[in-house]
Amino acid sequence: MSGTFSSSDDFDDFAEPWYTLPEGSMPAQTAYEIVHEEAMLDGNARLNLATFVGTWMDEHANRLYAETFDKNMIDKDEYPKTAEIETRCWRILADLWHAPDPEHAIGTSTVGSSEAAMLAGLALMRRWRARRREAGLPTDRPNLIMSAAVQVCWEKFCNYWDVEARLVPVSHEHPALDGHGLEDFVDENTIGVVAIMGVTYTGVYEPVRAIAAALDRIQDATGLDVPLHVDGASGAMVAPFLQPEIAWDFRVERVVSINTSGHKYGLVYPGLGWVVWRSEEHLPEDMVFRVSYLGGDMPTLALNFSRPGAQVLLQYYLFLRLGREGYTAVHSHTRAVALYVSGEIAAMGPFELVSDGSDIPVFAWRLKDGHNPNWNLYHLSDKLRARGWQVPAYPLPEGLEDITVQRIVVRRGRRAVARDFLEDLRACVDYLEALDGPIPVERTSSAFHH
Repeated sequence: MSGTFSSSDDFDDFAEPWYTLPEGSMPAQTAYEIVHEEAMLDGNARLNLATFVGTWMDEHANRLYAETFDKNMIDKDEYPKTAEIETRCWRILADLWHAPDPEHAIGTSTVGSSEAAMLAGLALMRRWRARRREAGLPTDRPNLIMSAAVQVCWEKFCNYWDVEARLVPVSHEHPALDGHGLEDFVDENTIGVVAIMGVTYTGVYEPVRAIAAALDRIQDATGLDVPLHVDGASGAMVAPFLQPEIAWDFRVERVVSINTSGHKYGLVYPGLGWVVWRSEEHLPEDMVFRVSYLGGDMPTLALNFSRPGAQVLLQYYLFLRLGREGYTAVHSHTRAVALYVSGEIAAMGPFELVSDGSDIPVFAWRLKDGHNPNWNLYHLSDKLRARGWQVPAYPLPEGLEDITVQRIVVRRGRRAVARDFLEDLRACVDYLEALDGPIPVERTSSAFHH
């Protein structure tokens, strides 16, 4: 110890450098209080209406989390039961998503659905390259087709692995990827097409069956057999319970893989994703590595190596705790809250809805044409933030970038919180509408967190 310490409230002798390691040490209570008080300056997670990530679990889950946070998911020899539970979870998802033979599907947990998407994209690329090599064809110009409204993880995938990202623009007639004009983007170098169940910008489902039908027509005309991956980061844990009649999953024959976030509408704390392939043939064997230095011959499929095992156990806890009935009840309530709030916003004079939350419980709105020019949605976002609410404003993607929207992600919670938000929203709108002139410094951008 480099000094004396008389009170946990006296930090003067323990001034902490921000960007260099302290020369000496300090009492644990002092370090705790410094970090604790720094964290207090963060926003209130329950008031963050921008994030899709779960912010609440019950007391039993919290207890289980505290008991298991030291488990390393990758060390299957040391934690064989956690590894077995991981397999149970993705097998449950394979069954939930109508894999033709769940026993011969293959899947894995990941740190989040972005890592899951990376693995799915790599599988598409490896299988395309293998087919090209067998045919004696070049493999140096792969491309992946997706909507311009795709989540940024797919653009990262293309950037990191030198795959051309072919972004299909959205429009007023086609606000999401729906198969229209797809033949203009597909060629012999296309490794796959990504369909989104729950577009980040608006929350709407892209019609997977219609996209698959367009690819069927392309195959009939050209002979190109292009696989389809479904990014179900949000919707893959909503649609099976709220819209079971929609065929978006492995019921659509062209779908070869699906990813989701356990930490979104899977209702687990941050740090969990899942990816499942229709069958083992769709996951190249060379993507699975075997290691022996942790005590056994263990297969590993992930971009990360050491990673938390606790979230996998939390997911299994929720599968047991909620079941189909419970997930349906939770998501039905959440969607009801989304529809209530979107309906109230639609009834307010300045706004019109872009989506209403009837797919996943996420909706967006814009200002009506001819609205009061003294303020815009960026100003409204700032006013709401001053009251603790995080509600992003941002432009729509390529093709509709002239339209600015605000979006709310409704997560598990009480309707009373929604009423509190609407009260604050109306107060902010009333303030902005009463302005005599334009706000002096106009916002031109807004943080957009996903």
